[in-house]
Amino acid sequence: MSYVELSFWDLALAALLLIANGVVSVWFRLGLERTLAVSALRMVIQLSIVALALKFIFTLDAPIWTILFGLFMTAAAAFEVVSRQERRIMGPLALALGAGAPFFAGLLATMFAAIAVIGPEPWYAPRYVLPIFGMMLGNALSGTTLVLDAMTSGVVRERPAIEARLALGAGRYEALDAILRRALTTGLMPILTAMAATGVVSLPGMMTGQILAGIDPVSAAKYQVMIMFLIAGSTGIAVVGAGLGSVLLLTDERHRLRLDRLAKA
Repeated sequence: MSYVELSFWDLALAALLLIANGVVSVWFRLGLERTLAVSALRMVIQLSIVALALKFIFTLDAPIWTILFGLFMTAAAAFEVVSRQERRIMGPLALALGAGAPFFAGLLATMFAAIAVIGPEPWYAPRYVLPIFGMMLGNALSGTTLVLDAMTSGVVRERPAIEARLALGAGRYEALDAILRRALTTGLMPILTAMAATGVVSLPGMMTGQILAGIDPVSAAKYQVMIMFLIAGSTGIAVVGAGLGSVLLLTDERHRLRLDRLAKA
């Protein structure tokens, strides 16, 4: 089996569906046509640059370029975490938490996959490491964003109850326990939903791409199962790390609630 090469005309035909979305936006006066055009153009440019960069890195097969590209992806993830927060925690520690939780979780899952599961030669081969790290980082980023947003909105909403618990002698983790548990559930819900729906409601992108590229469906399914397990693990690590870290940042060493560390909504 072999895959069907796509031409630029094929991509242009596929873009007709995006134009249909623009027509819907104009028809219903949604005002999203400009956003659709900018988002589509940004996606094409970003994917083109990344494809050329990966082609260059795959050709060199040098660890230093793999590391640099991974750090660039982490920096972009940190920016996304900060920009998606309705009320973000201010300060360098908050930025470090937003970048560190997805990075550590993604790196751990990627190294586990490369060394213990797949075992390519060499184990740091960028053709395997970078795509896996990208999937781990992206999903861990989503979980981290959700848990941080749930924590900041939760402490603002339940400030009187939290301060009452603290005044009665509860520690910061005890006072924020209910909010933390809800935030962790929120952060884990997307991957739980995705695992439950995979194969029944939808065929995931990786499996679909492999099938379209001519890979045997059974082999593609094996890879997809592995990736889903890794994503679930890395997302769980990132969500827990971000949740516990946010408790520390939203309180101080004297176990006082510090809403002054939050930016305005």
